Amino acid sequence: MIKLEEKEKKVLLALIEGIPLVETPFAEIGKKIGITEEEVINCIKKLKEKKVIRRLGATLRHNKTGYTANAMVAWYVPEEKVEKIGFELAKYPFITHCYIRKTLPEWKYNLYTMVHGKTEEELQKIIREISKKFQIEEYEILPTLKEVVRKHAVYQL
Repeated sequence: MIKLEEKEKKVLLALIEGIPLVETPFAEIGKKIGITEEEVINCIKKLKEKKVIRRLGATLRHNKTGYTANAMVAWYVPEEKVEKIGFELAKYPFITHCYIRKTLPEWKYNLYTMVHGKTEEELQKIIREISKKFQIEEYEILPTLKEVVRKHAVYQL
């Protein structure tokens, strides 16, 4: 288990809440938790070194940007190709998640992608093009029925 200093815990919780959209976001976080901007930046560096966080980035709410057709696609890819194809698919801008998972006797799919399109037709076209390009003939489309979003995360560190 990774040991975190109190300052690191406060910074991590502030980052989980979201980086403020201001000119000096780390100064703003520091003001909120009672430390300097430099201390916030140093804590972030330590959290990265400890591999508690990998990177900082924005989360795009695709449905609010016009991408209303979404589906998880479960692909069956031969084991010797799954990692290579997974890395290739992860590069596409219309794929937000790409995971390799173990299979089950009754479920052979081993690669999962979250695919987004502006329309249902565009989504289906993207999936067909992926299938053709990577020669993946066996897949299941699991359309999004409803997005369930947590309003505020509560963590105990």
